[in-house]
Amino acid sequence: MKTTYVEFLGNVPLYLGFGIKVIIALILGGLIGWDREKKMKAAGLKTNMLICLGACVYTGVSLLTIENGAGIGDPNRTGAQIVSGIGFLGAGAILQSRGNIIGLTTAASIWTVGAIGMTVGVGFPLVGTIITVTLLVVLRLIDPLHKFLESKKHFKPYHIEVLSVGRIKGTVKEVVLRKTDSIEEVVEEILDQEQDKRLLHVYCDLHPRWIDGVRLEINQLIRVDKVKIHRR
Repeated sequence: MKTTYVEFLGNVPLYLGFGIKVIIALILGGLIGWDREKKMKAAGLKTNMLICLGACVYTGVSLLTIENGAGIGDPNRTGAQIVSGIGFLGAGAILQSRGNIIGLTTAASIWTVGAIGMTVGVGFPLVGTIITVTLLVVLRLIDPLHKFLESKKHFKPYHIEVLSVGRIKGTVKEVVLRKTDSIEEVVEEILDQEQDKRLLHVYCDLHPRWIDGVRLEINQLIRVDKVKIHRR
């Protein structure tokens, strides 16, 4: 009977072992994807699930030639090709806009999700789970920790003006709230009823080092035409 290796279970029947690997890869990829989906990133739930699944399957299939004596093969070559292929996906997630580079975190996440899939495919789902938890900690806790470490005594009052076509009040507010919880007022005025041109005013307290990042994030929103941020 053909078998495959799964951590703690040893060599198990091929279809059972592959089923376990596939399900765990989908779950772990889905956990990362869900986090990215909530943050409205380009590589969301389905993308990360498929990357993790693909890396897992390619790795698992490459091992079959050795585990079952089907021939002579080198799984390391398959792994190298997976890394290269995921590198192309990561490059596609990095966008150049108005002289600024965005998407580096998404690209790095894709690269790590591929590594998780390969780890599960080799037969180490617990190790893959540990890597997944570590990645989630980095994605979810680093920004809050950074904000905590930045003393609020350095915050300054700013006025953010956003010219847009269509309503973007909620989305802009989400962007600002990722940096600060000190929003005093949000006012939206309609400049042109027919073309739905709007001018949004956000009055908040921000650290001066965050201004460029906030301006860049708002600029990337689809309906935004212009962003101005100045001290009050």
